[in-house]
Amino acid sequence: MFDLDGLKEIWGTISRNKAKSFLTGLSVFWGIFMLIVMLGSGNGLKNGIMGGLDGIATNACFFYNAKTSEPYMGFKKGRSWKMRNKDVEAIKQKVPELEYISPMLWGEMEGNNVVRNEKSGSYTVRGLYPSYTKIEQQRISFGRFINNIDIHFKRKNCVIGMNVYEELFPDRKDPLGEYIRVNGIYYQVIGVTASVSGANIGGPPEESVIIPFSTMQQVNNQGDIVHFIAATAKEGVAAKTLEDKIKSILKHENKISPTDEQAVGSFNIEEQFQIFNNLFLGVEALIWFVGCGTLLAGVIGVSNIMLIAIRERTKEIGVRRALGAKPIVILKQIMMESLFLTTLSGILGLCLGVGILALINAFMQQAETNDEVFFQNPVVGCYIAVCGLFFFVLNGIILVDVDDS
Repeated sequence: MFDLDGLKEIWGTISRNKAKSFLTGLSVFWGIFMLIVMLGSGNGLKNGIMGGLDGIATNACFFYNAKTSEPYMGFKKGRSWKMRNKDVEAIKQKVPELEYISPMLWGEMEGNNVVRNEKSGSYTVRGLYPSYTKIEQQRISFGRFINNIDIHFKRKNCVIGMNVYEELFPDRKDPLGEYIRVNGIYYQVIGVTASVSGANIGGPPEESVIIPFSTMQQVNNQGDIVHFIAATAKEGVAAKTLEDKIKSILKHENKISPTDEQAVGSFNIEEQFQIFNNLFLGVEALIWFVGCGTLLAGVIGVSNIMLIAIRERTKEIGVRRALGAKPIVILKQIMMESLFLTTLSGILGLCLGVGILALINAFMQQAETNDEVFFQNPVVGCYIAVCGLFFFVLNGIILVDVDDS
């Protein structure tokens, strides 16, 4: 006669084993998946922010003038002063750590200050030296950047940004040799540029018109005034060292108290990089802490579930032992089951995590139409993923073995 109760018991045992196997695989899958997603997200955020600083010299310093905060040599507190060409020459002569220096001027930006035929727009106007490309890299689309000959002969040439070109030349014709009017003065276009970096000093080059520094001083009747100074240190020299020496020279040349901390404003990119590096070290440490906790929780979950499964198979193991099965054979079977479940689930979690990161990266690249991407290339090193998977599988097997013993 058919034993219905026995069949139900067998089916119940199979169902319980399937449920336990599913829970075991889910623990491994979730642990690896979360680790990959967290590590990839941290790397994507780091790559996005640090990538925005690509193209700017990491050892660059920038200087500007402000009112004095101390009386000195007969001058009252709160005196206004200006940086001048002589200051630039003094820096070149007295700072051996200096590699590149570029004084800068800002032009007026009122109304539609840049005009070509019927097209016009409001854009930043800057006077620069050719050496500025060593401080903030430029991507030249047409022609060239300003050179030393332009500076020497005070040529009325200009380099326009890509957005300026698209606005003033809607037909996308070659702009080289064409003339545009900037603040009422005509300049010949010699190049079209865009910035390599997402972080720009004084506005993005795409929205700028760049004029030879000497030309801008002359046509704007600004004498020898300098609005801003950018400089880089030689290799092996800390940017802070260069910054301090240049500030001392500017104070000396302009009769400013050596202890006045307000009169000469400055900042250096090296410190900004260090701040970001420290920030991401903390984020990475937090991710690893949470990730390892997730892995550990998964490993413990695997061992507990496998332990329950083993205890429910006590009768089966006893029968096999009575039939002559050696303990090593039974242990090997249990370990192989654990190995198969953890490996398969870990690989699935790894693949899904990588796939989700790839989809997010693709979406971010399509959604951003400019270079200001704060999340990009969220990759995880292959060795990290493999090591995480290996750690999970190995510890799962060890804990199962220990619990069984």
